[in-house]
Amino acid sequence: MVNFWKKLVKDKHKGKLTRDGIRLHDPADFDGMHKAGALAAQILDEVADLVHPGQTTGALDRFIEDKVNAAGAKSATIGYKGYQHASCISVNHVVCHGIPSDKTLKDGDILNIDVTVIVDGWYGDTSRMFVAGKLSRKAERLIQVTHDSLMKGIEAVRPGNTFGDIGHAIQTYVEGHRMSVVRDFCGHGLGRVFHAPPNVLHYGRPGTGPVLDEGMFFTIEPMVNLGRPETKVLADDWTAVTRDKSLSAQFEHSIGVTADGADIFTLSPAGRFHPTWTTG
Repeated sequence: MVNFWKKLVKDKHKGKLTRDGIRLHDPADFDGMHKAGALAAQILDEVADLVHPGQTTGALDRFIEDKVNAAGAKSATIGYKGYQHASCISVNHVVCHGIPSDKTLKDGDILNIDVTVIVDGWYGDTSRMFVAGKLSRKAERLIQVTHDSLMKGIEAVRPGNTFGDIGHAIQTYVEGHRMSVVRDFCGHGLGRVFHAPPNVLHYGRPGTGPVLDEGMFFTIEPMVNLGRPETKVLADDWTAVTRDKSLSAQFEHSIGVTADGADIFTLSPAGRFHPTWTTG
């Protein structure tokens, strides 16, 4: 079975594709992804100090756009399917794709900020959680479980494992803490494109799905709810919320598969990927 999945076909672009249409990248491509990922992570490091009660998500987004432009990079989201912002900012029960606005943050709000930049044609995509003011105990627990579930998924990344192994590692960890994994959204391949095969599900059965191989690039970005997993998209066609209005959290890294594991492209230069540094 492994040999079947590892059969390759050439296409008109640089690199090779697996039978599932997943691109395998050359070693030099990792350098491009590291540069793009580092910029996205640095911008999230810098915006962190602006997250506080009374701040607007629109102001955070303008700061992010200014940082992207100052770096000589491009925002992947401005103009994407009509979207007009350099970030998605999802507050409390917003699962993903929250649109920045003039609404102010309140004490205790939790928010995910998701940024994708283009550097020399390579896409760096990452998101993490932030806290405005004092963190509640239930929100702290949700953030911790979500963060740790991402790391459990990354631990499952190595050649010969499957994408089902990644999803299973995340799902079992989250459900073991009596929370739920969102199934309506998933991670994705990327590189010189924003979205590409595979779909990276955050749930699944061990040994199922395409086999991981060296040179694959993709995101892992579990969304975890305190309540039930169901979501709905609001009338703006972007904002996804929990149907039961329970709190939701998300963390995202872009990674590449190496000979013996995962290379994380979007590590925080300042060690601010997990928001505990804000709460002491």
